[in-house]
Formats: sequence, structure tokens, C-alpha cells
Amino acid sequence: MSTETRAPSALWAPQRRNFTVGMILVVTLAAFEAMGLGTALPTIVAELRGEDYYSWPFTVFMAASAIATVLAGQLADRRGPGLLLLLGLPSFALGLVIAGVAPDMPTLLVARVFQGLGGGAQIVALYVMIARVYPEQDRPAAFGALSSAWVVPSLIGPAVAGFLTEYLSWRWVFLGLAPLVVLGAALLVPTVRRHGARREGAAAPGRPGLPLAAVGASAGVVALTWSAQNPSLYSLFLGAAALVVLVISVRLLVPPGTLLVRPGIPAMVFARGLAAGAFFTAQAFVPLVLSVVHHYTPSMAGVPLTVGSLGWTVGALWQSRQRERRREPIVAAGLALVGTGVCGLSLIAPAWGPHWLVFVLWFVAGTGMGIGTASTSVRVLALSPEQERGFNSSALQISDMLGQATMVGLGGVVVTALASTSAPAAGVVPLDLLLAALAGLGALLVLRSGREQTA
Repeated sequence: MSTETRAPSALWAPQRRNFTVGMILVVTLAAFEAMGLGTALPTIVAELRGEDYYSWPFTVFMAASAIATVLAGQLADRRGPGLLLLLGLPSFALGLVIAGVAPDMPTLLVARVFQGLGGGAQIVALYVMIARVYPEQDRPAAFGALSSAWVVPSLIGPAVAGFLTEYLSWRWVFLGLAPLVVLGAALLVPTVRRHGARREGAAAPGRPGLPLAAVGASAGVVALTWSAQNPSLYSLFLGAAALVVLVISVRLLVPPGTLLVRPGIPAMVFARGLAAGAFFTAQAFVPLVLSVVHHYTPSMAGVPLTVGSLGWTVGALWQSRQRERRREPIVAAGLALVGTGVCGLSLIAPAWGPHWLVFVLWFVAGTGMGIGTASTSVRVLALSPEQERGFNSSALQISDMLGQATMVGLGGVVVTALASTSAPAAGVVPLDLLLAALAGLGALLVLRSGREQTA
């Protein structure tokens, strides 16, 4: 009789257990804050008399996060991820406290800047720490754990935020999380001390101009979207200039060859941005279609988003078991699943469409995102030299952010140009088909890059 047993995962080995728990905790708290803000924001802006600045808490957070992500990549490569993580977590916690006591809208926006800086720094630091703390065969499980950390916040985050806002105060959406961030930091500190310092002989290559490129990319996305929404001779020139700035900035922020989908790290970074852009652009219009076309209540219209989060977790857990398989085919499969789910949404948009199918479709698309997001991270870390892990990890995050921002903005232009929010089907259907085609093309390009790399 065989007595062979499977070795336990390194995630829960005694010397790594606290780091694993702390990592999951801080990501869970960031997810709770992200999911809860949207629920509490109408009450927040009403109380602080900031109705004219409704979207700014999201805008300043994204801008600060993008810049922090780029700076974090440089700092991680030069000084190691430890200092970066120990700076990012207090910054995020400080932002929570400032938001919780904010007397007016400008103070809240300052708080969101601190949260964005801390959030952008800590995710890059965690990526680099994963490469140092866990054996390579256990990194898929580590990224699966990161994805799983979003499950509970996705399920109950809006409800908890709604309860706090209605029966206590919206301020507890922020203040209640701050002590737990400190606890998460305390759990991470011992491992950070052992593995977080810069390693001798790992000199980071010089990359001047990255912070300026991050600002240029963010400004380029905003200007390009505004120009498309406000057609005129002036906006035509502004849009052209924004496109030039965006392309130049992106080429500095990602590895060479990313826009050409060259094999290896460039293909993974490209796939990450394309998948995120297609998924989140299509998702942005799901509640609108269900509410306006199929007369769902607001709460029911948001259920597919939760189903998608569950699918994301299933996909991340599945890929964590594929330790020996090449990542390019797995990433391509993830893109194909995203494309399948998005394509199916084109059947949901018309009034005659089978609206119940949205729950199945968005589970499929979410599964594809879970597979692809975690697998791109695993592959990039495996291919990255020690001195470039910070830059390449930040490139993944930047690709993700810019893919979402650019495609969501331009997707809104398509829908408003072809239809209206009161009858969105004429715009949503062609948009979903276009996004699905892009995801399918991306899957083919990633497969080709994998074959070229093994040739």
C-alpha cells in the first residue's frame, strides 16, 4: 500500500503562515474599502456638500495609485520591497483615518490620495515579496489566495457599508478598517525583515522619466476620453495630442515589445491590460441593461457582478493547481473565456434577450479573469530577473489600470454615440461584440507568442 502523501502548501508552512495571513488580510481590507465606497458615496457627498465632485474620489485615487505603482516598482528594484511595504500600509491606514474624520470634500480627496499612494505601493511590494517568500511551484497558490481575498468583500462589502451608513455613520466604513490594517502590517513585519531588503548584486537598471510617464499616461487617458465625448475642431487636436502622449508614456511604463505582443513578459503584460479592459468595460453596462431594458431592481442588477467575482475566485483557484503547465495556453484560455462571456452579453442587451443568461455568462467571464490575472503574475515573476521584478510587477498593474481606463472611457463614447442610457441596446450590442473580438484576437496572439518562445 502506498504511503505517499502530498506535501502541504508552502503558504501555510510555519515560517510563512503569518505572512500569508497578513497578505490576505490587507488585500481583503483594501477590497472592503473599494466595494464599500461606492455604496456610501451618495451619502458622503450629500453630507459634505460635494455633489459637483461625485466622481473625484475615484479619479484622485486612480491617479495617485498609478503614480505610486510606478514609483514602487523603481523603489522595490533599488531598495527591496520591505521598505516599500512598510511605507505603503501606514499611508493607506492614514488615508482611512483622514477620510473617517473629514469635515469637507477637499479633505476627503486628500485622504483618497493617501489611500491611492498606499494601495499602489503595497500591491507592487506584495508581488515582489511573493517571489521572495514562496517557492516557484507555490506562487500560483499565493496569487490564488490574493484573488480569493476579494470574495467576502464582493459578497458582503456593499451590504456592510450600507448598514454602517444607514444606522451608524459612513465614517465607520473607513475608521473601522484602519486598526485591522495595522494588524495586517504587524503580521507581515517579521517576514519583511527577513526577505524585504535589497539583495547584493541585484542592481536595478536605470529607467529615467517613469513618474512623468505615469502622469502623462493618466492625463492622456482623460484627455482622449473627453475629446471623444465632446467632438469639435479643438477636441480633435486635443485627442490627437493625447493619443501621442499616451503611446509615448505607455512605451516607457511597460517592457519593450509589449504593444507588439512579443513573447515572454511583454505578451503577459499585454494580455493583462486587454483582459481587464474588455471585462470591466462590458461589466460597466451590465447593471444599466438589466435595470433599463429588463426592469431589474438596483440590488438585483448588481448580482451578476458578485457572480463574476465568484467566478474570478474559481478561476484563480483552478490555475493554482496547474503548477507544471505552461502559462501562455492558460492565459489564452482565460482571454477566450472572457471573450465568450462578453460576446454572450450581446444577446442580453435587447428586450427580447434571455436576461437570466447573464448570471451564467458573467460567471464564465469572471472565471477567465481569475485564470488570466493570476497566471500573468505567475509567469512574469518566473521570467523576471531579481533586479527587474519591481518594474515588471508595476507594469502589470499599470497595464491593468490603463486598459480599464482607456476602454471603459471609449466604451462609454460608443454607447452614447449609438444609443442612450434610456435605450442602450443599440450601443451595447456592437460594443460587446467588439470587445469579444479583441479578447479572441488577444488569445490568439498570446498562443502565438508561446509557440515562438518554445521554438
